[in-house]
Amino acid sequence: MPSVGSGPSVGAVPLGGATVGGPVVEAAALVVGFSTALRRAGLPTSPDRAAWLAQALRLIPPSTRDRLYWACRITLVSTREQLPVFDAVFSTVFDGRPDPADIRGDPNNLPAAGSEGPARAAPAEQRRDTPAASSPRARTAAAAPGSDGHAEGQERDAVLAMASVDEQLHGMSFAELTPEEVLRVRALVRRIVLATPVRRSRRTRKSRHGGATVDMRRTLRAARRVGAAAGLLVYARRRTRPRRLVFLCDVSASMEPYTHMFISLLQGAVAGAGAEAFVFSTRLTRLTRQLSGGNPDRALILAAAAAPDWAGGTRLAESLRRFIDGHGRRGLARGAVIVVLSDGWAQDTPEDVAAQMARLRRLAHRIIWVNPRKAGLDYQPLVGGMAAALPYCDVFVSGHSYESLQEVAAAIRAGTTN
Repeated sequence: MPSVGSGPSVGAVPLGGATVGGPVVEAAALVVGFSTALRRAGLPTSPDRAAWLAQALRLIPPSTRDRLYWACRITLVSTREQLPVFDAVFSTVFDGRPDPADIRGDPNNLPAAGSEGPARAAPAEQRRDTPAASSPRARTAAAAPGSDGHAEGQERDAVLAMASVDEQLHGMSFAELTPEEVLRVRALVRRIVLATPVRRSRRTRKSRHGGATVDMRRTLRAARRVGAAAGLLVYARRRTRPRRLVFLCDVSASMEPYTHMFISLLQGAVAGAGAEAFVFSTRLTRLTRQLSGGNPDRALILAAAAAPDWAGGTRLAESLRRFIDGHGRRGLARGAVIVVLSDGWAQDTPEDVAAQMARLRRLAHRIIWVNPRKAGLDYQPLVGGMAAALPYCDVFVSGHSYESLQEVAAAIRAGTTN
């Protein structure tokens, strides 16, 4: 990873896909490295503030050093007392210069961080020597004159090297990952927390507080036990439980670049949320038992062995019909959140797909369709199967990357209690 702050300019500042005269480095690496240097210098930087800065740099990449300074200062500095330490670390990391508190007011020096043009006098609260500016931790972050420049460069490289490689993979499409990156992202996908909205059950439980309905049966039983004509009223509330979560994953040849990631998502859902998992290509196969184990590689092997039509054609309407007739009407789909992972390329006629989706719509609470082709800039749902299914879907997302799978998780959580 390139070193930042190797000269008196912002030449090597990474700006989330764009730079000011330097190489490209992800904004996540910049934020992690800079916030780590601030914490070492004694300035507290919370993960929330670091996330705000990363998002700001991605949305509006700063074109100048001064804009970078103010973006970092606005998001990471909360009090005036923190300014001396912040300025010291900023100048050291991005300029390779000593603490700007030592050279303020000297017209022969370069402008301080956050300034434009010739150096000018700093505000009174910045000119005063504060304990934070003279603390040993601040002096550690701000290189002292005469220190070894090579050691400073190694320190800055080490700080940026701490940036998580996994975070840089969050926005990459699954189809573009190397085999080594696939293994890392699969581990991340399995840890995605999935939770469905709750529903009110027909069963009730005793409630000690008012506001609930009176349970006449329990009230009469209590009155009979004490032998009184009218005893204390007993209240009851309806129980709540999470809605069932069901996955229908397309494992046909057209979905092969994304199948392994989706199976990892299904495995995490089965283990963590008690979900039901089905795959389909030319026929439907239930994989809940095969994916319930803890070994991801063994689970993938068992899943492929259980579905002999893996990487074959796509019988979308027929697979939906088999699910509804064999499992959905018996209870799996009633009031459930159904997640279909498919590109919609089907050998069935659009009319058959629409008919089966209409049946599924009458049973399910919500239908979420995940289509990795949606990530394309010029994508339009014009394929026969996709166009026929879309009117019956509540949510339509891409799911082509780890970040988009987080959108899938949010869609699964959404909903009201009823």
